[in-house]
Amino acid sequence: GQATAYKTGQLAILRLRAKAEAELGEKFDLRKFHELILGNGAMPLGILERTVDEWIAKEKAA
Repeated sequence: GQATAYKTGQLAILRLRAKAEAELGEKFDLRKFHELILGNGAMPLGILERTVDEWIAKEKAA
């Protein structure tokens, strides 16, 4: 039901955060990560993952 969808989203966000932390190391900024996740509103998990991957690449290049 609805609780399953929320839990699936939570686990996906936690996984993406861990990925971003691992790839960015000292460059990881939790505030920027939260702005990215929340600022784009609701979106399918596949698009969210692509958005986070693009953000990681951008942050690495900065």
